[in-house]
Amino acid sequence: MALTDEIKQEIQQGYRDVLAGKDIRARYGQRLMIAEIARYMGDITDNDGQRTSPPSTCVVEAGTGTGKTLAYLIAAIPVARALGKTLVISTATVALQDQIVLKDLPDLRKHSKMDFNWTLAKGRGRYLCMSRLEARLHDEGNGDSDTMPLFLLDGPQGEEPGTRAFFEEMLASYGSRDWDGDRDHWPEQIPDDVWRQVTTDHRQCTNRHCSYFDSCAFFDARKDLDDADIVVANHDLVLADLALGGGAILPEPENALFIFDEAHHLPDKALNHFAASVPLNSTRQWLKQLSQALAKMQPYLAPATQAAKTLDRISTASRDVDLVLARVYEEAEQNTGWEFNEERRTAQWRYPEGELPEALSDLAGETRIATANLVRHLGALADELQTAFDERKDHEIDRDTAEAWYPVIGSFHSRSEEQLRLWTAWCEQTGHQQSNGGSDSADDSEQPDPQRTGYKSPAPARWAVKQRWDHAEDITLYSSPVLADNLLYARLWSRAYGAVLTSATLTALGRFDRLRARAGLPESSRYLVVPSSFKYGEMATVEVPAMSTMPTDDAFADELVARLPDLWAGEKATLVLFTSRRQMQQVRDALAPEHPDLIITQDDMAKGEVLRQHCKRVDEGRPSVLFGVASFAEGIDLPGKYLHHVVITRLPFSVPDDPIEASLAEWVTQRGGNPFMEITVPDASIKLVQAVGRLLRTEQDTGRVTILDRRIIARRYGQLLLDALPPFRRVIEY
Repeated sequence: MALTDEIKQEIQQGYRDVLAGKDIRARYGQRLMIAEIARYMGDITDNDGQRTSPPSTCVVEAGTGTGKTLAYLIAAIPVARALGKTLVISTATVALQDQIVLKDLPDLRKHSKMDFNWTLAKGRGRYLCMSRLEARLHDEGNGDSDTMPLFLLDGPQGEEPGTRAFFEEMLASYGSRDWDGDRDHWPEQIPDDVWRQVTTDHRQCTNRHCSYFDSCAFFDARKDLDDADIVVANHDLVLADLALGGGAILPEPENALFIFDEAHHLPDKALNHFAASVPLNSTRQWLKQLSQALAKMQPYLAPATQAAKTLDRISTASRDVDLVLARVYEEAEQNTGWEFNEERRTAQWRYPEGELPEALSDLAGETRIATANLVRHLGALADELQTAFDERKDHEIDRDTAEAWYPVIGSFHSRSEEQLRLWTAWCEQTGHQQSNGGSDSADDSEQPDPQRTGYKSPAPARWAVKQRWDHAEDITLYSSPVLADNLLYARLWSRAYGAVLTSATLTALGRFDRLRARAGLPESSRYLVVPSSFKYGEMATVEVPAMSTMPTDDAFADELVARLPDLWAGEKATLVLFTSRRQMQQVRDALAPEHPDLIITQDDMAKGEVLRQHCKRVDEGRPSVLFGVASFAEGIDLPGKYLHHVVITRLPFSVPDDPIEASLAEWVTQRGGNPFMEITVPDASIKLVQAVGRLLRTEQDTGRVTILDRRIIARRYGQLLLDALPPFRRVIEY
C-alpha cells in the first residue's frame, strides 16, 4: 500500500496538533522516526488484505529524549486504520504498558483530531478470579473442606495474621468497583504466593459456566478486544498467543501491525517462553498430591462410570511416571560429574552440544511416553467434567462436583503438560544426531529465513542442576533453545503483516548484527539509528581514574572500599552499579558503619520503595548513594537532581556458567568464530550503554560517569566498548 497524500496529511497534521496542544517543540529524531515507520508500512504490498511483499521489519534505535512512543503512535495509527489492521503495541514491562494506556494514548487523542480506540490486553494470571477468592474465604471459615477442594494444591498456609481480612478487603474493593481486579492496580504489591490463591489459568477457568462470568475481571477487560483499533499488550502475552498458534488471544499476526517497544528484550523473552524444566523430586511429591486429590474425588463419582474409569487410568499413569522418575533421578545423581564446594549448595552440569548420555536419553524417552499418557487421561477427565456444565443434557457427574473439581483437575493437567514439554524437548534429536541419520526436529515449521541459505541453528541447551538443603535435595532438568531466531521467524516475522522494533539499545558496538541474529530478523528488514537530541559532550563526562587493581584481582573489592567515598564526596545523588550481588553486599558491609544513613542497596526493600527513599533524601537536601546490580542498570528513571553520578565498578560481562550462553559459545566455536568477540563483548556493550543511560534522562540533566574497570582502556576490546558509549567528554587517567 503506497502512502496516499491523505494519510501523509493525517500524520503531519496529527503531529502539528500534538506539538501545539502540548506546547512542545518538534524534535529532529522524532520526525525521522515518524517518517521511517510510515514509509516502511506504506511499502508493504498486499492482495485482498494478505501481505504479498517479502517478510520484513523496521528496526529503529532511538535514545532517551526522542519521544519514541509519540513517534510510533502518530506514524502507525493512520496507516493501520487505512489498511484495516489492528495495531498491536507490545512492551516488556507492565509499567510502560500502563503508561501507554493511561497517558500516551489519551494525550494523543486529546490533542489531535485522530479518531481511534484502544484496549489493554494482559494474561489471565494478572486478574482476580472471583470463584477462587470466594472459595478461599470459604476455606478460611470452614477449615479443610471436602466440598471445596480448590486449594488442595496450595500447600500448607501460614498463620499470617490478617490474611482473611486481606481477602475480604479485596472482595469489598472489587464489589464496590474501587478496584478493577487487575493485580497491577492494587495499591500495594501482592506477593506471588498470595496472588496464586486468587487467580486462575485457562486450564482451571470454567469460562461461561462460571457463576461469576458476568462480573469476571478478565473477561470484562477482554470485551473490547475485537473492536479495538489498538491493542496494548506485552511481549509475554504476544509469545503466549504465538505458542497457541496466533490469534487465540490477540488478533492473528496476518491481520496485525506490531510495534515492539523495549524490543531488545524480545529474544530473551522468547527463549524463556520456550524453555522447559522439571524438578524430579518435587514432581514426585506433586504426584503424591495428585493421588490424594484422586482419592478425595472418588466418592463423588458413581462406580463404573466413564469418569470413574478415567480416574483409575490417571492413578495407574501417575504411578508409572513416579517409577520412571525415580530411575531418572538415580541415573542423573550417580552418573553426573557434580561439583559442590563449601560455600555453594548448588551444582550444575551442562550436556555439551545438547548430547545426553545414552542411558539418560533412553530414560527420557520412557518418561516422555509415561507423561504423555498421564496428560491424555487428565485431559479426558477435564473434558468429562466440563461437559457436566451443559444443563441441557443428562450427565454421570453432577454440576456441583464438576464446579468443585474442574479447576483442580485443570491445574494438574496444566502442570503435567509443562512437564511433557521438557521430556519432548529432551527427546528431540540434535543436529549431530540428524547428521548421523536421525530425523529433523518434531516441529518442521520452525524453519529459518529461507534467504539465509546454509544456515543451521545451534542444538538446544540441555543441563541439570542439583540443589541441597538441610533436609532434602533435588535435581532439576532443563532445556532451552539457544537462539530464538527460528522461533520468532517462523511464528512471527514470516506471518505478521508488518512489525516495528524500537528501543534505546538495539545496536551492539554500533551494529545491528547481534539483534538480527538473535531475533531472526528477515533479510528485507530496514534499520535506522535516530540521532540523539542530547549534547553529550556538554552535559556529562566519562571518567576512568587510575586504579592499582583489576576486577579479576582478589584485592579489587578492598580498593572499591577505599575509593568509593572519595568518588561520592560532594555529590547529592550517586548510583553505584555492581555485577555481583555478593560483592555489592561485601562493599556495603565494609562502608556502612563509616557512612551511616547514606547507602541504600536495592535489596533493602522493594524496588519502588528504594527509589522513593532515595528521592526523599535528595529532596531533604541530604546526600544519597544507591547500590544496585543488573536490574538497576536498566530499569530505573532518576531525572535531574535525583542522579548526578553513575559509578560502574566492573564491565558487565556475562556470568561464564550460564548454560545457554555456554551452548551458544560452543556453537560459535564450532563454526570457527571467536565467542568472546562475537558474544561476550557485544552483550557487555549493550549492558554498559544501558547502565550509562541512567545518567541523562532529560535535555537539562548533567553529571558524570566513572568506570573503575581499567580493562576499558587496557584491553583491545576496551576501545570498542568506549566508542559505543554516547560521546561524553572523556577524562582518562593513565
